[in-house]
Amino acid sequence: MASFASQDRNPADPYEGFNRVVFKFNDTLDHFVVKPVAKTYRWVAPKFVERGVSNFFSNLGEVTTVPNHLLQGKFGQGFKSTGRFLINSTIGVAGLWDVASPMGLEKTKEDFGQTLGKWNVPSGPYLVLPILGPSTVRDAGGLVVDTLTKPTTWIVDDASAQVSLTVVQGIDKRAALLDSESMLTGDKYSAIRDFYLQIREYNVRDGVVEDDFVNDNSDGSEEEFLDESF
Repeated sequence: MASFASQDRNPADPYEGFNRVVFKFNDTLDHFVVKPVAKTYRWVAPKFVERGVSNFFSNLGEVTTVPNHLLQGKFGQGFKSTGRFLINSTIGVAGLWDVASPMGLEKTKEDFGQTLGKWNVPSGPYLVLPILGPSTVRDAGGLVVDTLTKPTTWIVDDASAQVSLTVVQGIDKRAALLDSESMLTGDKYSAIRDFYLQIREYNVRDGVVEDDFVNDNSDGSEEEFLDESF
């Protein structure tokens, strides 16, 4: 227990002891199950298939992004995201091809945790959720609402089909991270926690933060890592 009582303990992480236990479980599951499956998927699937699967799930994510844009008063972004979804779902064949980005409709990503943060709901303590990974009390609550807006929740009636889609999406996201793991140095738990908390603050404030971790000179790699992961 002494290792959790460090003077360098992050005040945003009062449940560090518990969180590290859950993190260890997640990391072990990743090492023995998720990562090997993701490597196999990347080895077996042609690059265009992998990209198509990623585009498909990204397109479904617009259904969650649009209402959160509107709830935050970002009506212009909401209409753009709606346009992306309609174009990619039709011309892009169910989202397998991203034809909206070259047309100037760049992808943005919003969730209900960001919406709560936009309206000054405190993030609360940092939490590590089983399987799902990094979160906060606010974001964990927002996750429940976001789940209700996912198309697979209300379009796919069969529970086993919903689980299958969720598993495929998880494998696809993990495969996308295989080349990014070198960014994590030192204490992996602390690195992921600090990345998550700072990137979430950055996203909630639409990039307007007083923090030199994420700044105008950043190449976006940390944000990309977290967007893919969490």
